[in-house]
Amino acid sequence: MERAAKAARIGDRILSFLALVLILLLLLYGGYSLWDTAMTYKGAFASSDLLQYKPTGEADDLSLAELKELNPDVCAWLTVDDTHIDYPVVRGEDNMEYVNKDVFGEFALSGAIFLDSRNQTDFSDSYSLLYGHHMDNGAMFGDIVEFADQDYFNGHKTGTLYLTDNQTYQITLFACVKVDASDSVVYTPEAQKQGDVSSLLSHVREKAVQYRDIGVGSDDHIIGLSTCSDAETNGRVVVFGRLDK
Repeated sequence: MERAAKAARIGDRILSFLALVLILLLLLYGGYSLWDTAMTYKGAFASSDLLQYKPTGEADDLSLAELKELNPDVCAWLTVDDTHIDYPVVRGEDNMEYVNKDVFGEFALSGAIFLDSRNQTDFSDSYSLLYGHHMDNGAMFGDIVEFADQDYFNGHKTGTLYLTDNQTYQITLFACVKVDASDSVVYTPEAQKQGDVSSLLSHVREKAVQYRDIGVGSDDHIIGLSTCSDAETNGRVVVFGRLDK
């Protein structure tokens, strides 16, 4: 009996020790997960080092062309006024390359803002499409989903697209749509006829959850900014603007 009781006590101690180890491991994993998530969100915002390359017109600033020397895939810098959207734009070999890779080519869960691989990097296409992750803290294209709200949409109307050859486009935002990831009109930019985006504009008007009439025409150059919807697995939110030199 005494031997059995002693064995039971040893067994209890072992179980208690294992339970303590398990609790500590869970706490460590939870702490690491929180830290990793925080670093992912923090890293999704443009760092001060990266913002040095943003075109400002100041002679002593680093240039977007210098950033392109570091990564030849860099083709532009996008700014949407009064939002967190203020990033360089890249174009990869395909539309998966920059999903989890930053502008410097390093692994990053937040990825980069990238141009559809079927578009021209000089934005000469009648319809150019950009993608970015929906980050809950508003980083990358996290603010795109906010345009579905009427007050937010009404308060955010403009942006700027700087190209690496020193050309600059002003962006006038005119629509926010909610579509499925398989939407063949929105997600097939090469299908739009050069110089005639009438079919795209009709589709945007039909799908728009927010819209304002800026007099956009079929011969205008259109830019789309696409991100994932937080409400639907395959849902997408896309903001459209007109490019003007």
